[in-house]
Amino acid sequence: MYDTFDELFNRFEDHTKAFAKIGESRINRCRNDVLRQCKEKARLPPQMFTLTVPTGGGKTLSSMAFSLDHLKKNDLKRIFYVIPPYTSIIEQNADVFRKIFGNHNVLEHHSNYDPKQRETEATDPVRESLTLSTENWDIPLVVTTNVQFFESLFSNRRSKCRKIHNLSKSVIILDEAQMLPIGYLKPCLAALSELVLNYGSTVVICTATQPKIGSFLDERTKPLEIVDSPEELYETLRRVHVNNAGELDDEELSDRLRDLKQVLCIVNTRKHASSLFDTISASEGSDGCFHLSAAMCPVHRRTILKEIRNRLKDGLPCRVISTQLIEAGVDIDFPVVYRAMTGIDSVAQAAGRCNREGKSERGEVYVFRSAEVYGKATSWQKRVAEIGEMIFNEYEDPPLSLDAVGRYFHKLYYYQGGNDRLDKKGILQSLDERLDELAFPFEDVNDAFAIIENGTKDVVIPWDDDARFRIEKIRKNGFRKILAEGCRATPLRSIHRYSGNWKNPELWIPLVNGFMFSRTCPCILKKPVL
Repeated sequence: MYDTFDELFNRFEDHTKAFAKIGESRINRCRNDVLRQCKEKARLPPQMFTLTVPTGGGKTLSSMAFSLDHLKKNDLKRIFYVIPPYTSIIEQNADVFRKIFGNHNVLEHHSNYDPKQRETEATDPVRESLTLSTENWDIPLVVTTNVQFFESLFSNRRSKCRKIHNLSKSVIILDEAQMLPIGYLKPCLAALSELVLNYGSTVVICTATQPKIGSFLDERTKPLEIVDSPEELYETLRRVHVNNAGELDDEELSDRLRDLKQVLCIVNTRKHASSLFDTISASEGSDGCFHLSAAMCPVHRRTILKEIRNRLKDGLPCRVISTQLIEAGVDIDFPVVYRAMTGIDSVAQAAGRCNREGKSERGEVYVFRSAEVYGKATSWQKRVAEIGEMIFNEYEDPPLSLDAVGRYFHKLYYYQGGNDRLDKKGILQSLDERLDELAFPFEDVNDAFAIIENGTKDVVIPWDDDARFRIEKIRKNGFRKILAEGCRATPLRSIHRYSGNWKNPELWIPLVNGFMFSRTCPCILKKPVL
């Protein structure tokens, strides 16, 4: 059913040859150089690597070039591309790989994905094969989330454990590695070290803002950097000027945004995004104003992102107010970006949405502190914002250098509370205590390890006729009857495409199986969020 890796290798070579011919700009020369270095380092034996490339430097294709060459050289089995749990990023990268390798060779696996719905051009056998591959990851290329990946490694459930044997002798690309949750950092790194040391796998820790994790890894898996001179590459690819805009209230901020034809503003809270969007969209000349947040269902967000890209391409007015979901890996290019104060890694990701293609000498990024109560970061975000501001005060120019990023992560790990807080549930200790007996508390570890921990509910939004049909079918029959009828993947997996993460459960009606149903359907009201 699947093509051989020799065939996939040839398809990728054909693609990158065409890619190499796209202009001779400074940025494209850097991207081609990163690609060359990745292919050279791929000759090395399986081990732990880092790939430190600034945003817009071609990490996605370069890391895949490394993976294919490395797999071929070392006779490995498959490739895993592991991404933070932002649907827009996963779909974007999976679409790129499907266009190169073909639908039947790429599995996109996350809670919002249903092969029977997404693969409209695929034949029935291909869709069925992809559905089965979600159970065991037996496919050449798997694009999944770090939630699926790590929770499978720490699970005691058969549905998750049956896939992890396919991680052996594989290339595992951990993209946007700086977004690994701090409280589980040491268990996650221990699992990666285990895969390298005892299962013959290669791990590539890939990011623009490389966290300082060397001291938390086994001495035998100290990573090797693929790029010869990350500092020089950073300087060459600098495309933005970062400005400290000080404190801004929403009135001044909205005036600044209205004065710009194309601008992206990223804030820390949904309430701030909603309020700012309402202010700008209610004014005259608000054509092309958009809002993005995780409260919107994935189908809606995809539609909005497509319209945003089209308006940017056509030079039309485009003002976007978003939460941080747009930051990591979303291929979008604004001339000006505003970012509410946050961690240096997030500021760097926001800056990656500015002047991405180097159309001007320098794009402008403005980092500001919100004067509004609802615009101030809270809890964990407040801590990283405070540390981020420390770094801005220490490194005026440039505040996003590799040295500044390294200093940021050093402070972050220190103020988080040291090593004990990097394994907040004591997972490694619980495993070590039973090592001599080989009686590991797998059930306890499964219950303790949860990358996403919050008080939100999955709320199903009746966004379109398909969503309303599925909601009524589930409410009428329940999942058990549907499963018994053999429609295994369709109702449950596809319904996630219409769900958002919400608090305030009193606003929702219980559906079944842990889902809630929207009373008011915010996606189809004028305001995109409540």
